[in-house]
Amino acid sequence: MSPNVYPTAWLRSWSWRQQTISYVQAPVPAGRDGENCSAVVFVHGFGACKEHWRHNLPAAAAEHNAYALDLIGFGDSSKPRSCLQNEPDCTGGWRYGIEAWGQQLHDFVRELVPGPVQLIGNSIGGVVALAAARQLEQSGCPPRQVILIDCAERALDDKRLAEQPPLRRLARPLLKAAVRQRWLTQSLYSNLVKPGVIRRVLAEAYPTGRNVDEQLVQLLLHPAQQPGASEAFRGFINLFNDKLAPEILAELRTPVAMLWGERDPWEPLAIAESWQRFGCVHSFETLPGLGHCPHDEDPEQVNAKLATLLRHPASATC
Repeated sequence: MSPNVYPTAWLRSWSWRQQTISYVQAPVPAGRDGENCSAVVFVHGFGACKEHWRHNLPAAAAEHNAYALDLIGFGDSSKPRSCLQNEPDCTGGWRYGIEAWGQQLHDFVRELVPGPVQLIGNSIGGVVALAAARQLEQSGCPPRQVILIDCAERALDDKRLAEQPPLRRLARPLLKAAVRQRWLTQSLYSNLVKPGVIRRVLAEAYPTGRNVDEQLVQLLLHPAQQPGASEAFRGFINLFNDKLAPEILAELRTPVAMLWGERDPWEPLAIAESWQRFGCVHSFETLPGLGHCPHDEDPEQVNAKLATLLRHPASATC
């Protein structure tokens, strides 16, 4: 079990496709009619978990039915063995990727979340939220809005290969062959999942240093050390041909709002700003001085912006 960030009474589990999904559901505060409120579902990024919304979910719960879930392979959810494309022995394996995680979120919303829903995703969770929104549209129950917080741009996808330097393009076949090897990915993973490494990564992701505390280190470290956790890492770093956010945005009718840390070291602000060309994107706001996880780095500021966006979701414009 991950560190005790939420009250135990909030913790839930859900059986989905023979996997166990861990999620949290905030209680309805006294005086609020939960049956007539919209719902909010928070979706974490790669290497994170539902606890990464520790400063946001309780704030949203004041006005909305609030949920956060662990994607397959992360947090306290199941961590099945990875099954890569064209891999011969996939008995009991799991094909990690945007579509599978999107389907997980789609089914979670359909089965467990009553009423109109809004999705909030950070990093890779943003792409997952977009994929789920598209699937929800196709099933006839679109969300009211998707809010992207520093959505992953997935620069290493083959569809963006032309943007890479020449040497990296030449080395791509070797890279692909290498990261399919389980012995290599497990070795890489074991070197990454250490407190000191996590602190260094967080120092880069949170440029102001705010809220980089021992609780954060432990809530990321604990699930990453669970049996099978390296399989999600192996599956993810082999996603060379999967969904990109612009592909989904080009087809989406659900309104999309975007919040972006000005100093995000991994997802360039200029690329994100270019997504405003899509008709479904109704707002874009830069967060000065903040990095890749502004919702946790400066929750007071981000919660205020989320509250406004959640109260007044735009109508579809595409």
